[in-house]
Amino acid sequence: MNITIVEDEPIIRSELDKTLREAGYETTLVDDFRNVYDSLLKENTDLILLDVNLPYMDGFELCKKIKNHKNVPVIFLTSRSATEDELKSIQVGGFDYITKPYHKVVLLEKIKRALKLNDPILYREITKNGVTLDLHLSMLKYQGEEVELTRNEFRILYYFFTNPNRIIGKDELLEQLWNDKYYLDDTVLLVNINRLRKKAQEIGISNFLINVRGKGYRL
Repeated sequence: MNITIVEDEPIIRSELDKTLREAGYETTLVDDFRNVYDSLLKENTDLILLDVNLPYMDGFELCKKIKNHKNVPVIFLTSRSATEDELKSIQVGGFDYITKPYHKVVLLEKIKRALKLNDPILYREITKNGVTLDLHLSMLKYQGEEVELTRNEFRILYYFFTNPNRIIGKDELLEQLWNDKYYLDDTVLLVNINRLRKKAQEIGISNFLINVRGKGYRL
């Protein structure tokens, strides 16, 4: 598991790095805060530890922007303890909130809980807009009907279901499948998208994987 640490105080950043590595995690340290948003979009991370008080962009705004593109848990680190800040961390999509100086045991437990609850393997199904993706049987279900998916079809839909309410471009889909060592070119991707639409229609789902001209697809 990789955890990205976004903390502008070098001493605290180093302490967090040591604590997490001793607990068995891999870490990525961010120290370019002018370009922190772009850096986080490129990182393949399982959790972000995010300081609230950052230069150039505060942690709340950064979390809100990241959540528009990545389904990754965020735990806020802050020296403030105001209830208003805790509420705001929830409103922008943060998973949890811990004040500094933090207790190592508490921090590690919060991280463990966030990673566990965010792991889709723990769930048998994901449901969006009344349509269900069965993670164990690789099936698409709708109003009592179901259809089996091929490996590539399942992987494509899984990415859409774990990135809800987003328009996902062709290049992003190809990059995600490539990163996971399952290669699809443009033609094969289009064939799979069309096949998924046909299977969705077979079980009564209309307007599935809608093509947004010039941008990509959405559920």
